Amino acid sequence: MLPTQLSALLADPAPGVPEALDLVSSFDQGLVDGLARVSPSAFGGLVDAFAGSPLRDRVAEAADKIAAGSISDEHLFVLAGARSALFGAVHDALLGQADAALGRTRASWPGGSGDAATAANLLAGSRSWLRELAITGWRGVDHDLVTAAGQTIEAALAEPRLRRLATLLDGLAAELRACSPIATMDRLPVRRWGDLWSRAMLLAQDGGRLTPSEPVTGRLLVLGADVHEHATAVQIQVHGILETPGTAPRLVRTSVAAPKVDTIVGPAVWRLFAAHPVLLGALAERLTLDVTDLPLLDSGDLLWSDARAKAGPPADPFATARVLLAGAAAPAVPPLERHPARISEPVFVEGYTAVDGAFTLGDRTIAVDTTRLPSCGPLTPQLVAASHACIGLLRWDDGGWSLQPIAVLTMVKRQPVGVHTTDWALGPTDPKVVKAAAAAGDAVAVLRERAGRLLRK
Repeated sequence: MLPTQLSALLADPAPGVPEALDLVSSFDQGLVDGLARVSPSAFGGLVDAFAGSPLRDRVAEAADKIAAGSISDEHLFVLAGARSALFGAVHDALLGQADAALGRTRASWPGGSGDAATAANLLAGSRSWLRELAITGWRGVDHDLVTAAGQTIEAALAEPRLRRLATLLDGLAAELRACSPIATMDRLPVRRWGDLWSRAMLLAQDGGRLTPSEPVTGRLLVLGADVHEHATAVQIQVHGILETPGTAPRLVRTSVAAPKVDTIVGPAVWRLFAAHPVLLGALAERLTLDVTDLPLLDSGDLLWSDARAKAGPPADPFATARVLLAGAAAPAVPPLERHPARISEPVFVEGYTAVDGAFTLGDRTIAVDTTRLPSCGPLTPQLVAASHACIGLLRWDDGGWSLQPIAVLTMVKRQPVGVHTTDWALGPTDPKVVKAAAAAGDAVAVLRERAGRLLRK
């Protein structure tokens, strides 16, 4: 990223962004108090915002019916769609600003290919629980309301076609249960719970859209990886550039995930991905990957399979970023993914000055988010502060742009050394970390042995 690009990026946000976010906040307050208690004028701003859109009549009708106390699944679906559309507009404006600053071209979304068969009874049960949440409001949620979804969630988790919805509902229920009694909480995660509720309401509709994929064969050049770690799950999201015969280089992602427990932390997390040795080897040793007939979604996501990949020769991610990143075509963003919090664009920055948690290029400064650095890798805030080049993910959060480092170039004994979040994918290389891990024991091996013992019983 050049100083001129950073200046263009950090210019004033697109017109209408603050106003759209204010409308979302107003709607979310209705979910806090419960839609059974909203005033007739509560959704006036939302209705006005869609006055010139195809949703105008449906949003107005839904707002009137809910204000009158007639709350149906159809009306909640319309309001959830309106809320998501507001965030989609904000996302598109911000991503357009980023693409213009970076000179990045982006594909348009082609849409789904058809309806997917779904379990209607489970979808109806999911909508029923979401409707009760909306009517009651977050402040009124109690243990009985949370547990009422248990049977539906358990059945939905066993249905592969509903796995995304079931996982979302399971997570929302777990958060509500952990926060109970919610009525006594000083501060609620209003925006987050509003996001989860509205997304679940959209996913819980009858039918669905199949996401088409195409098999691709070519060379994947890895830029780096982002680690999403929670108490019960971890995901490695790899960002790279795909070269295929006859097409321009494309920005792609691929992800692998695994369940975990909260005692598995630090470098031990990588042990959970033993089923993906080809991918882990490429991450740790900075190798290219030759992929054959690997499914690629329109969203730019490769559906990873070690069986369809083979490790190639080494490739320096910084050389890849310096040469190819600026000209790589970006994928389209699926409709339900259009949310500003989900913006995560790979960028390459060099020649900056790192001071007080920010990078300064020319007369512009961008915040650097080191709170997302994973504990399973060697990249630390200190190394970021001492770096002179960075591969990072451009994000927008809390009203501004920030950069999340996933790899940096820093000086060690007067030599430039690359440090990546994935350097320990095959095990830690720092002698102190190796010694500490040996002293702590192998938590993954112990848990697997205990699980095997229980199964044998």
